[in-house]
Amino acid sequence: MTAAPEPELVARAARRDPEATAALLAEVRPGLVRYCRARLGRIGGAYATADDVAQEVCLAVLRALPRYQDQGRSFSAFVYGIAAHKVADAQRAAVRDAAVTTAAVLPDEPDSEPGPEQRAVATDLARRLSELLARLPEVQREIVLLRVAVGLSADEVGLIVGMSAAAVRVAQSRALARLRVLAGTALSEVAA
Repeated sequence: MTAAPEPELVARAARRDPEATAALLAEVRPGLVRYCRARLGRIGGAYATADDVAQEVCLAVLRALPRYQDQGRSFSAFVYGIAAHKVADAQRAAVRDAAVTTAAVLPDEPDSEPGPEQRAVATDLARRLSELLARLPEVQREIVLLRVAVGLSADEVGLIVGMSAAAVRVAQSRALARLRVLAGTALSEVAA
């Protein structure tokens, strides 16, 4: 589980304390990367776009930090609110720029990355999971991603999606139950 940053650390970072700002970004960045990767997936077998969006979110948080004021919602809700907007922007851009071209460059050294078969299996599994998630209503999908992929608490997710913590837990339970039904045996046929 990702713990919410301490209010004192956030306050110091908002006052432009460089050490507090660095510590705060180090604390929120891993969750942002997981969130962006879960929402955007892989393009061309790599998470480059998702990682770039996570970096954009970090920059946007840095720009907004001096104006941040605690208004009763957690700092995580503030951060993931920014992230949701950046992800939506990236999704719109991906639709506009549907034609992605890559230049084939031969490496000088052997590739230490997983082979074509492992990448194909991982890509297929990710595609299947994305298809299953796409069949959930938007709010349930967002709750599952924020709770499972990012590790936020039900209280934090509730602030982000505008629900009580109890309603988030119920929606998450229903979403996971629906995913189990939808998945059936489709995912079990993929070798680990």
